[in-house]
Amino acid sequence: MNSFELNKILGAILGTCLVLLSLNITAGALFSPPHIDKPGFAIAAKEEAAGGGQQAPQAVQPIETLLASASAEKGQATAKQCATCHTFEKGGPNRVGPNLYGIVGANKAHLPNFNYSGAMKGKGGDWSFEELNKFLANPRGYVPGTNMTFAGLRDSQRADVIAYLNSLSDSPKPLPTAQAPAQGGGGQPPAQGQGGQGGGQAPQGGQQHR
Repeated sequence: MNSFELNKILGAILGTCLVLLSLNITAGALFSPPHIDKPGFAIAAKEEAAGGGQQAPQAVQPIETLLASASAEKGQATAKQCATCHTFEKGGPNRVGPNLYGIVGANKAHLPNFNYSGAMKGKGGDWSFEELNKFLANPRGYVPGTNMTFAGLRDSQRADVIAYLNSLSDSPKPLPTAQAPAQGGGGQPPAQGQGGQGGGQAPQGGQQHR
């Protein structure tokens, strides 16, 4: 192979490289991605309620209404999902959560041998039926900072579980019942007088109030 043929081959290779480089530059100009100021991922977040505050928590059904149709037997079956963290028998050991025998009516941090969270200790008060109802609906919403990671129970399940927990006692408490609406006309406005008999009419011009 003489030098002339070698130069032709090298020129063809160089020309091919120049064509490929030109195509690469042109493609980059046409299909360049948009510039991103800060790398990362877009995260969808819930919009705040009007006024910039957080949305109000959903109202919890009164426990008196829920307990009207509660079943302790169904509550025992539902409570099996809690057995990973709690025991229910009298004198049972603590696990991740405290033993729950006698919980209804007891202080919120009722066991001296269990290390409750500071949030639970600071909540104070007793586990009444209504307090248990609010807590089991949304544990972390009702006691912010609690170590309990359970998401909560819906209405009928809460009532059943609370009825079951109430049965775990030497002296179960009577279940609260909803009060019937008051009868009578105590809250009704007085009847208006008739005709010209002034019983319910405003006093006339020259008369004075006593």
